[in-house]
Amino acid sequence: MYPISRRRLFAGSAALSAVAAAALPRFGRAQDLQKVTLALDWYPNANHAGLFLAQERGYFAEAGLEVELYTPSDPTVVLQTVGAGRDDYGISYQTDVLLARAEEVPVVSIAALVQHPLMGVMSLESSGITRPADLVGTTVGYPGIPSQQAFLTTMMASDGASIDDLELINVDFNLVPAVISGQTDAVMGAYWTHETILAEQEGYRVSMMRVEDWGVPDYYELVLVTSEEKTLGDPHQIEALVGAIQRGYLDAIAEPDAAIAAMKTAYPELDEAVELIGIGLLSGVWLNPDGAFGVQSPERWETYAAWMQESGLIPADQNPRDAFATFVLADPAADSSPVAGP
Repeated sequence: MYPISRRRLFAGSAALSAVAAAALPRFGRAQDLQKVTLALDWYPNANHAGLFLAQERGYFAEAGLEVELYTPSDPTVVLQTVGAGRDDYGISYQTDVLLARAEEVPVVSIAALVQHPLMGVMSLESSGITRPADLVGTTVGYPGIPSQQAFLTTMMASDGASIDDLELINVDFNLVPAVISGQTDAVMGAYWTHETILAEQEGYRVSMMRVEDWGVPDYYELVLVTSEEKTLGDPHQIEALVGAIQRGYLDAIAEPDAAIAAMKTAYPELDEAVELIGIGLLSGVWLNPDGAFGVQSPERWETYAAWMQESGLIPADQNPRDAFATFVLADPAADSSPVAGP
């Protein structure tokens, strides 16, 4: 976990939420709300708790917005639908934003929802795998995603080993079944806030090697995205949306039970037991070390893009500063006006 105590998080959340609320415009009931869509990256889980709490508590409506939160039938195309304007906003990943821009998809990250990586290599604790070099001679499953193969390549090299010294097989997203059944010795791409919980609830103790502990630069796991056209044409709507989302996440940190309950109301099939554990872990990575929500730094984008370039994932001349813009209250205690700019 990153160095923010839970007491500090909870104590600061109410004050920040109050300031964020003061920064939002107030709309009368008679005013027409702007309808927008926000496509999720996956089925609803604790990572989305702030969105659903903002919805339930009317923060979007107070910002003049009617937001449709939904999971696309194919979440892998969120960046394409947002870039084409078929969706107004979406949830995606820093890695995928840079990959999409390399393919000239005009998407921009407008807020970081998760400040640090959630991904790593998961194995059964009984396997004795505790470091990348322990994977030599083993079978590792992964979802077939090239960037995750690059993560594993870097992790192995950082421990003096090579990805060529293991067998890598595509298990799609069946990560937990693959490792607990013995189909693979480990899996790449598991989240320490989700798959580890699922495995341990089935009675299997697991170990996790997090990517940023083994050579992969720190990056933003989940980001809120929109199109380049919207950043230029409707910045006030973006500011209103991000402000409402900020309120939702600050409230979710302070009131995790209420946030999961809001998700359960919207999605009755939600596994509350799993998501309550997950939100407890995620609370420490929704804010940066200064306690600010949504903040993105040029240095983080540049460092991570450089790694992706070295790994052959994106072109060497791609400019990472084109991939994000900031529309958040970076320091709400000091200034209640949203700040726009890269």
